[in-house]
Amino acid sequence: MPVTVVRFNLVAPGASPAELGARYRAALEMAAYADDRGVTTVQTEEHHGAENNWLPSPFAFAGAVFGATRRVAVTVSAVIGPLHDPLRLAEEIAVLDLLSGGRLVTVAGIGYRPEEYEQFGVDFARRGKLQDELLQTLLRAWTGEPFPYRGRTVRVTPRPGTEPHPLLLVGGSSRAAARRAARLGLPFFPSAHLPELEAYYKERLAEYGTEGWVMMPAAETALLHVAEDPDRAWARYGRHFLHEARTYASWQSGTVRSAVKSTATSVAELRAEGVYRILTPEQCAGLGLDSYVLHPLAGGMPVEEGWRSLQLFCERVLPALEG
Repeated sequence: MPVTVVRFNLVAPGASPAELGARYRAALEMAAYADDRGVTTVQTEEHHGAENNWLPSPFAFAGAVFGATRRVAVTVSAVIGPLHDPLRLAEEIAVLDLLSGGRLVTVAGIGYRPEEYEQFGVDFARRGKLQDELLQTLLRAWTGEPFPYRGRTVRVTPRPGTEPHPLLLVGGSSRAAARRAARLGLPFFPSAHLPELEAYYKERLAEYGTEGWVMMPAAETALLHVAEDPDRAWARYGRHFLHEARTYASWQSGTVRSAVKSTATSVAELRAEGVYRILTPEQCAGLGLDSYVLHPLAGGMPVEEGWRSLQLFCERVLPALEG
């Protein structure tokens, strides 16, 4: 059975607070519906100061999802580690781990937008060192024992329930990220399909004498939307996918490698690229992928269309995958 993911970043260009509130509540209802029908993961993420209202608080959203669901995992992919106070983040994750019964998965990256660092007064040039401190602090904090931190002795309580600690992966597309994960004995989450980086990570594991594993996006990692009539859906809703694709493109320099990377400047180009795909239920079930990532509210997609996509996926695609 493939891994099935429903992704939410809650983007909604120009939305009012009332509209955003309705959208957030709809996302929670969608998560509960997906959980009841056997979807394995809800994925969310973090960006700050985006004009299109990109979700800035993934752990608050994760907590709400846990309250609305029973089984589904929530993956925060990724938290921008250096923007967070290490002790506070350790507490937040510990509480969510206890609340959810171990269903939280955290991927810690360093981000790639200098303006996000500027917003929080964090030195972009120090992000690597700050990430090292953050990861080391999380691992120490979750033991529940006192430890030295910035010249004082601190202790974080409560301890999380997951042993030896909540699932924490190091994300990134650089050798520095792979070395950081290997040195700490943490699993590595490359931000794109990068087999050469996986090999480098495994070499570093051997060098450091640590153990770890890789969770890497497949070579084909399309974001999916399900519709009875894809041509009609592209015509009516393609602009929402294009908005998200263009937002990503405006943020990513040539050195950033991502599983979601588009150069399209029109809906027609975006459709031809295949990064975003609108498929019939039969086409979706026939893809033969190891993981299916549904993106029902992409780029400000109307909530009612998001529901149609999710229901088609759960009622007609999932049963075919299980069979």
